[in-house]
Amino acid sequence: MKLFTDDRLAKLGVNKDHLREIMGLARPHSKKLALSVLCMIGVGWAAAGTAYLIRPVLDSIFVSKDVTMLKILPLVVLALVSGKGLCLWGNAYLTSFVGQSVVAELRRKLHDHLQMLPLSFFDNNKTGDLMSRMLNDVDFLQNVVTGSLTGLVRDGFSAAGLLYVVFYQNWRLALIALVLLPAGFYPLFRITKVIRELAKKALVYMAEITIRLHESLGSIRIVKAFGMEDYEKARFRAVNDMNLKFSIKITAITALSSPIMEFLGGLVIVFTIWYGGWCVIGGTTTPGAFFSFIAALLMLYEPVKRINKTIGLLPVGLMAASRVFDIMKIPGEVLEPEGALDLHSMEGAIEFRNVSFSYGGRRVLKDIDLAARAGEVIALVGASGAGKSTLVNLIPRFYEVSQGGIFLDGVDIRRIKLSRLRSMIGMVTQQSILFNDTIRNNIAYGDITRGEDEIIAAARAANALHFVMKLPLGLDTSIGDQGVRLSGGERQRICIARALLKNAPILILDEATSSLDSGSESEVQSALDNLMAGRTTFVIAHRLSTIRNADRIFTLIDGQVLEEGRHDDLLRLGGEYSRLYELQFSQLQ
Repeated sequence: MKLFTDDRLAKLGVNKDHLREIMGLARPHSKKLALSVLCMIGVGWAAAGTAYLIRPVLDSIFVSKDVTMLKILPLVVLALVSGKGLCLWGNAYLTSFVGQSVVAELRRKLHDHLQMLPLSFFDNNKTGDLMSRMLNDVDFLQNVVTGSLTGLVRDGFSAAGLLYVVFYQNWRLALIALVLLPAGFYPLFRITKVIRELAKKALVYMAEITIRLHESLGSIRIVKAFGMEDYEKARFRAVNDMNLKFSIKITAITALSSPIMEFLGGLVIVFTIWYGGWCVIGGTTTPGAFFSFIAALLMLYEPVKRINKTIGLLPVGLMAASRVFDIMKIPGEVLEPEGALDLHSMEGAIEFRNVSFSYGGRRVLKDIDLAARAGEVIALVGASGAGKSTLVNLIPRFYEVSQGGIFLDGVDIRRIKLSRLRSMIGMVTQQSILFNDTIRNNIAYGDITRGEDEIIAAARAANALHFVMKLPLGLDTSIGDQGVRLSGGERQRICIARALLKNAPILILDEATSSLDSGSESEVQSALDNLMAGRTTFVIAHRLSTIRNADRIFTLIDGQVLEEGRHDDLLRLGGEYSRLYELQFSQLQ
């Protein structure tokens, strides 16, 4: 027979699957857990032994005046107290070790799982919320593992030992005295249900706090440039106050369990003293037995009260656990077919065959037929929202095609191992994505196996070496968050050096020069020319003047290819490309 049915567990806010997963993470530490349980048993029985010894202490020493027992019993009490202290320390250390180890492993697994989720997941979820789940929610879970669950076990053993003493001393009085305790569990279940709902809202607002911090601190220059400090302070204050509101409600409702147990415990003690006193006066029990009973009953009250409070707090941690495990259940990026190909020698020819793509119920690309020969430079042109970036993002399988297929040297890219496919693709985007690290490590991110000479060669080919060597620490200079200590052109050249070091046969340039001034663009374009040499290249260009020498240009409108040809041919055609080119030229004039 199960102690708790699934329905009862659910009423307590406990998801049995989540408990099973937590226990699974703790399984490698089973020996420490077993030793911790022994310590918990030791704590429980030491408490029970202390309560039991009151009877012989009173009856043998103070009533019978037994000198021998006067010598023995204090030493026994001292041994029990010392053993209990040692067991308490062992329990605290071992449970904390296991709890922190479990949380560290869970945080690692969550991070690793996030790395494997598709880009569409990150498109639909805020970074701040994901950070909150990894940091705040996992910390709440640690409280469950190290505090609530272990506390329940420890207090359970203590209660069991003290119950034994209570029933051993006077089972009739024990049955009468304890009949009121189950009444305390009805309001507990009601309180737990309310706490579960409040915890859900509190965790959401905690995530909002992280989101606000991530956005305001990550965009601090824009905040200051537009004088929006007061606005950001007000936005943060709003979510912080809401989190405080729900946290205080949780504390207030949780605190109700203590006065309920105090009242019930008071009733039990009053009745026990009245009834037990009559038993002593009537001679049916000894003073030692009665006071041993009272002591065990009073000591029993504390672990029961802690269990009551712990069960009330348990839903908060387990609600946090559900937010963590919900992410862990999301399937990874791509399910590679059995026998996926690990191709080593690829020329780099890319072909789109009747490719369509839908996102969020909207068709973004329609019936794309496009072929790029190995080493050919393909330019994609069109108004904003035409589908250019979406098209190139299908090549490394950031998104999966809805219809048709993309072929690399005649092989469907869905049949190629994802790691191998992406190893053959280099990317430089409009946004210079750099890490808060040294220039050396940012360039080497393209291939961490490369040596010093190759890193320097990549920096030289990207027209970056001359400004890097002028910095105080050269390649070992830290560039700050997102490369804030470098200019826009310098950041982009570091990104180009990274792509050069990777030395992939296929290259994607997504408006790599659109955010640069004319001076920076000249140097970056020169570096891009070095990068494109001998590679199959897809270029999305904001400035049409930079793609005049492309082997072929494709013009996209509303997700469809309407024009194809070289620069001069498309100008003579007088279509969409010609219109866009003339519009840019007139703006320059």
